[in-house]
Amino acid sequence: MSTALSAEHDWWRDAVVYQVYIRSFADGNGDGTGDLAGLRSRLGHLARLGVDALWINPWYPSPLADGGYDVADYRAINPMFGDTAQAEAFLTEAHEHGLRVLLDIVPNHHSDEHEWFRAALAAGPGSPERDRYVFRDGRGEFGEVPPNNWESMFGGPAWQRVVGADGRPEQWYLHLFDVRQPDVNWENPEVRADFETTLRFWFDRGVDGFRIDVANAMVKQDGLPDLVENVNDVQDGGHPYLDRDGVHDVYRSWRRIGDSYDPPRVFVAEAWVPDPQRLARYLRPDELQTAFGFNFLTAAWLADDLRNNIDDAIAENTAVGAPATWVLSNHDVCRHPSRLAREPEAGRGWNLVDVAGLPADPELGLRRARAATLLMLALPGTAYLYQGEEFGLPEVEDIPVDRLDDPTWELSGHTDRGRDGCRVPLPWVAGEPGFGFAATAPTSAPAEPWLPQPPVFARHAADVVEADPDSTLHLYRDALAIRRAHPALGGGGLTWQDSPTGTLAFSRTGDDGSGGFTALVNVSSAPVSLPEDAEVLLTSGPLTARGEVPADTTVWLRS
Repeated sequence: MSTALSAEHDWWRDAVVYQVYIRSFADGNGDGTGDLAGLRSRLGHLARLGVDALWINPWYPSPLADGGYDVADYRAINPMFGDTAQAEAFLTEAHEHGLRVLLDIVPNHHSDEHEWFRAALAAGPGSPERDRYVFRDGRGEFGEVPPNNWESMFGGPAWQRVVGADGRPEQWYLHLFDVRQPDVNWENPEVRADFETTLRFWFDRGVDGFRIDVANAMVKQDGLPDLVENVNDVQDGGHPYLDRDGVHDVYRSWRRIGDSYDPPRVFVAEAWVPDPQRLARYLRPDELQTAFGFNFLTAAWLADDLRNNIDDAIAENTAVGAPATWVLSNHDVCRHPSRLAREPEAGRGWNLVDVAGLPADPELGLRRARAATLLMLALPGTAYLYQGEEFGLPEVEDIPVDRLDDPTWELSGHTDRGRDGCRVPLPWVAGEPGFGFAATAPTSAPAEPWLPQPPVFARHAADVVEADPDSTLHLYRDALAIRRAHPALGGGGLTWQDSPTGTLAFSRTGDDGSGGFTALVNVSSAPVSLPEDAEVLLTSGPLTARGEVPADTTVWLRS
């Protein structure tokens, strides 16, 4: 399948974007790790699925202390994935398939193997090299106490003390994430200029935009004060390193760079900002175009909770002229079929540690996940899908501890298994080694995938679900085809309709004023009747023998 890439400048307002965790998507050389060759071999699958764009997790050189989010060189390709020539070929081929490409940029921190950080360690205290990072003297009589009480997002202290050339302990550096991810200093002009160079480097090669990692955590408060009790509840810019007002100056400069290209390049922010009004500030007309709406992801599978989060997101985004951006799963959260396999309130958590140990019903979880996906795809704005969710993949909750790769496992003192369960390599062919993860590799004996795949993946393999017309894969294809063809879907407005308790019903109106679409979501425990004379376009699961909508089912209707 080859299609011309649309010239529409505002394609991002109603796009469906597919996230590729490249290490686990497809293995093209048989070494057990996903790569560009594997991704290129599966572009046909993505085009047939019907998505508009791809978001690629970091493909840069990295020691993989944090799955590639510890970047050693932002303007090169990790050799385990390929090289720059292959990346450029992939960009060309993706565009030929009608797929735009977003890369990941990681502006809060570098890898400790980045040449700048090595230079900082060698240069010593007070040097220009150290000013690119957040180095501070310690407290206490001998500087033996960290500069403040901040904790790493992965567990443990957020400070690491370094040893000088004479072998003596000296300054500390800040790492809000893994110890091998030193935070950069966004007050330093060299840091700002270098990231702007990176944006232009990839834009010049045809990249259509960037997803910004930890977009709300780059700027730190002057003086780096201690965290005080309940500071994480601060929603007015008062947190010492989250959602500081200074980040907006950075994004205004990035927007100017993106807008200097034709067509303009776009950004999506990963900003875990729970207050919709604060999140909307990232989306003002001179800043970023889109930001993930994580409140929808964390909402409980309860009608009122879902509706309230949808209303808040639409209202606050509309106020600044931006589309809402919806997501249910990604590389950092427990897959939504497994979250929704628990009691509804458990859906408020997003990590495996939030739901592990709670009773689970996998079949119920998949039924709810299919319903949740049709709900999301019927909403106005942009939607993001995570690789493998079109196969109905569950979270892998029992990876042997000796195979866990996520630094969260070690940094939490072996209490949080981390994010590996959603990063397990995809199953492509049920009857092949590694479920065909390396099916396109030029070898008859590929290496074992880098994370172990559970036996249940056999029933979710691409060839198996392709052969089943009722599979989740066919549901996704059908939903995306209808969404693309129906004039009321994508952009436009939403109007709530009266519906029975425990359900959601809304009609859609396209940007051109067209209508004729209604979605009915049954989140209750009892079947509900369809509106009279309704024409069913698609259902997330079978209707009852009486033609009613059963619990945990979404129906799309022509109205």
